Amino acid sequence: MTAIAPSRVPPSAGPASPAPPSLVLPSPVPDPSSPPHGRPRGRTALLRTTPMRIRALTIAAILAMAGLFAVTAVTFQNARDGMQVIGHDAGPQVVATSDLYFALSDMDAQIANALLIGPERDLSGARQAALDRYEQRRSEANRAILQAAKLAGEDATEQRTVQAVLDGLGQYERLAGQAVLLDTESRHAPGPPPQKVTSVYREATDLMKLDLLPKAYNLTLDSGTTVRHSYEDQHAAISSGQGWVLLNGLVVILILAGLQGYLAARFRRLISPAIALAALGTCALVIASVALLSAEGRQMTKVKERGFDSVLALSRARAISNSAYADESRYLLDPGRADTYEQVYLEKSQALLFVPAGSLDTYYRVLDDALDRRGGSRKADFLGFYGEAARGVSLPGERRAVDDLLLSYLSFQRSDRRMRELVSDGKRRDAIEIRTGGVPGGEDFERYDEALTALIALHRDAFSSAVSDADHRLRRWDLVLPCSVILIAALVVAGVRPRLAEFR
Repeated sequence: MTAIAPSRVPPSAGPASPAPPSLVLPSPVPDPSSPPHGRPRGRTALLRTTPMRIRALTIAAILAMAGLFAVTAVTFQNARDGMQVIGHDAGPQVVATSDLYFALSDMDAQIANALLIGPERDLSGARQAALDRYEQRRSEANRAILQAAKLAGEDATEQRTVQAVLDGLGQYERLAGQAVLLDTESRHAPGPPPQKVTSVYREATDLMKLDLLPKAYNLTLDSGTTVRHSYEDQHAAISSGQGWVLLNGLVVILILAGLQGYLAARFRRLISPAIALAALGTCALVIASVALLSAEGRQMTKVKERGFDSVLALSRARAISNSAYADESRYLLDPGRADTYEQVYLEKSQALLFVPAGSLDTYYRVLDDALDRRGGSRKADFLGFYGEAARGVSLPGERRAVDDLLLSYLSFQRSDRRMRELVSDGKRRDAIEIRTGGVPGGEDFERYDEALTALIALHRDAFSSAVSDADHRLRRWDLVLPCSVILIAALVVAGVRPRLAEFR
């Protein structure tokens, strides 16, 4: 028999039994502080976390505040540098060099006075006073030359000019001494000395007028240029610095606003008091810095224009006045050049106070009318140094000082008119007494010079006061600025620290 292999019985076709339920594990909750699975822990990935975003915004705010501090500090340093140059270094030295012109011109004026008076016993006191004043001015000129040498620094051109003035001054002193010695030996009466004395004096005064005084004035102009350039550069730097301070302050405030907004959205807090205070502090710091820089800019302008420029201009006017006063002595001393000295005197008078006039007689008349009318109308309808002074009154007490100056200048010109009329009438001795103060009215120039000196002193005081005020504000801000920035940074850190602590 054939064996029959057992057939494979198929599974029953009955209903399938249900499969056991599969084990389903819940998805892990991602850690907010962990990077996504499978992504590199790079810098970009790190900024995707909340703590790193907070830290990044905090660092950005602190760096922006550091930038604000740097820009503000540099701008204030520009203000400090400008004030240092104008108020402490070059400015006072320029004023000192302007005194060189006055000292030199007065030296020549006193030699002319001594020669005009002569060795006569009746006027020997006046002659000795002129020689003593000559020695005083010579000492002042030497000090002014030293100041000019300091100001010249490494400038080769200015150094050569200073050396030329020093050499020329030595040559002038030799000629002046020779003229005085010859005059003493001549024993002439008051009035023009002998021709040999006049010849030596002509050589000396020509050296002074044509060589020394122009070089001295050039020194003042060159030094004044240094001050002007420094003022323009630093004032422009302050103006641009205010814009940079505003821009950096805006950046800090925007970053703080972004940080505040992120914290509010992430942690559902409306406001962080510390960061809000930091933003308000930044606004206050920026506003105060810009306001103070603006005030420093105005103060620098005041120091430059109402202080330095005015003192320099009035000092120049005083030197011209003294030179014109010396032309009176030269007019009496040297009849051969009397017409020349009279014309030069008119030119110098026009530089001081200009009114339309082609001769001294016309000048006297128009001047009387201009100043008399000004006494009632307060209108300075004339030009020159004193026209600028009369129109630019701004300091307390300056109006009265200018009025006193103008009235004393008018008296001086009237005295000059009387002197020339006496010479025309052949009364040279009486004219000399007016010139040397030997009769009433002969001291008009001294009173005029005192009024001018008082006005200069007023502007010097304003100059010094403005510089002192500016220095005081800058020194105070040297402490306020860093302390304010540190406090604002501390507030920012204090504002984010509690939020970062929640992730620990």
